[in-house]
Amino acid sequence: MGLLKRILGICETQPPADAGCWQVKEGQVEIELARAPELSAPGGAVRLEGQGLPMRVLVVHGPDNRYLAFHNKCTHGGRRIDPLPGTDQVRCCSVSKSTFDYEGRVVSGPAKGPLTPFPVTAEGGALRIAIS
Repeated sequence: MGLLKRILGICETQPPADAGCWQVKEGQVEIELARAPELSAPGGAVRLEGQGLPMRVLVVHGPDNRYLAFHNKCTHGGRRIDPLPGTDQVRCCSVSKSTFDYEGRVVSGPAKGPLTPFPVTAEGGALRIAIS
């Protein structure tokens, strides 16, 4: 990621191309995997925002083939986070580069605390992320 993007806090992870692939209902986010090709392979990720979601969420298809979700807000400056390709870590998109493991724990940088991970279950071609 370029320095200018870091200064401006512009993240690399994009929303899903098909905005209709996910919805919020009854305290959880549900994603139809067939409509979210960004999550089809390890290393893929999407950021979810709006549509009645009470906070930003980052969803990652981890290198170990499990799905993870985090409150998409760095605990240092509140910027978005991105997965680090080929690792089991996510990093803030700011100049500070606070880095977290897949449990949400701070690995490096000035972050003030861990990220909030959300429980994820995969069944029947869908991901369900408990956000409340």
